[in-house]
Amino acid sequence: MKEKKKNQIRHFSEVFKREKVKEIEEKSITVLQLSRIYEVSQTAIYKWIRKYSKYTEKRERVVVEKESESLRTYQLQRKIAELERLLGQKEVELSYLEKVIEAGNELLGEDLKKKYEPKS
Repeated sequence: MKEKKKNQIRHFSEVFKREKVKEIEEKSITVLQLSRIYEVSQTAIYKWIRKYSKYTEKRERVVVEKESESLRTYQLQRKIAELERLLGQKEVELSYLEKVIEAGNELLGEDLKKKYEPKS
């Protein structure tokens, strides 16, 4: 049995890889045999096949990402802040109008709210 050297890094040339892929395509050798002969993982050989085979299509990878949760949370927080700001403005307007009605009541000596309230 062969002894493997630990942490041995080997590089195979592109020409070598293309040649071995061609041999696999011609069925003169199998992936398993190639793996055992050159002590290369089958995964690595399948990567060579995907990269150098004339039968595999060259495809573009399209990545579709969903909107991130943090961005969505940030947008919702901004919307809440805007709504709270608008609510605060409406409360100020309401308070102002109530003060105007009170001043009108005192000036005219009548209850304007009761006098002009819509009838149900």
